[in-house]
Amino acid sequence: MDRELERTLVTLEEIASGERELRAVRHPLGFLCLPLLREGRRGICVHLFDVGNRAEPDASPMHAHSWELRSRVLYGRVANLPVRTTAVGDGEEGATHRVFEVWSGSGGVDEIRPTPRLVRSEPGPAQVSSGGETYTLAAGQFHATALEGPEPAATLVHGLSIPGQADLSLGPLDGRPRRTTRRLCDTVQTVRSVHTVLRRIDAEQRA
Repeated sequence: MDRELERTLVTLEEIASGERELRAVRHPLGFLCLPLLREGRRGICVHLFDVGNRAEPDASPMHAHSWELRSRVLYGRVANLPVRTTAVGDGEEGATHRVFEVWSGSGGVDEIRPTPRLVRSEPGPAQVSSGGETYTLAAGQFHATALEGPEPAATLVHGLSIPGQADLSLGPLDGRPRRTTRRLCDTVQTVRSVHTVLRRIDAEQRA
C-alpha cells in the first residue's frame, strides 16, 4: 500500500472513530464529498458515487473547475466525459449552450450566473477509470463525471486552484440566474458513509 492511500485511510479512520469531526457534503450533482483538507490553493477530498444519489433536477452535469484536478479511483468505476466547446458569436447559429459562472458563497450556496458566452458543445468518448487508476483534468476543461455501472465508487481528489480561473457550467441558452445548495450531512450519516468507504477499500486491497 502506498503512502497516499495510507494517509487517506488514517484520516478516514479518525473520522469513523470520532477522533476527527467532519461532516460530508451532499453536492448538487449527486455525490457525497468528504473535504479532508483545505489549505491555501490546495484541497483534498473523497467523492462518493452511488446509484441512489441523484443530482438536483436543474443541476448541469457539464462543468469546468477553476482548479487542476488529479483523481484516483479508490474502488468501483467512474466515467469521465470530456466536452469540447467552440465559441459561437452573437447572432451566429449553431449554439447549443450558454456558459454560466458559479460563485460559491458561505453556507454552501452557489450562485449560478449566465454570461454572454455562447458555445457549441461536442461530448467526446467517455474515459472509464477503475479502482487504482488515476485521471487528471486541467482547469477550465469542460467535462461530466458519473458512476459507471451498478456498483458504488469513490475517488480521492487533489485540487490546485489556478489564479484567474472561474468555476463554470454549461446551461440552456435562455437560462436564468439561480442558486444551488451544498447540504451538510449529519454526523451519523457521515460516519456511516466513512465506514462503508473503509470496508470497500479493504475489499479492493484484498482482491
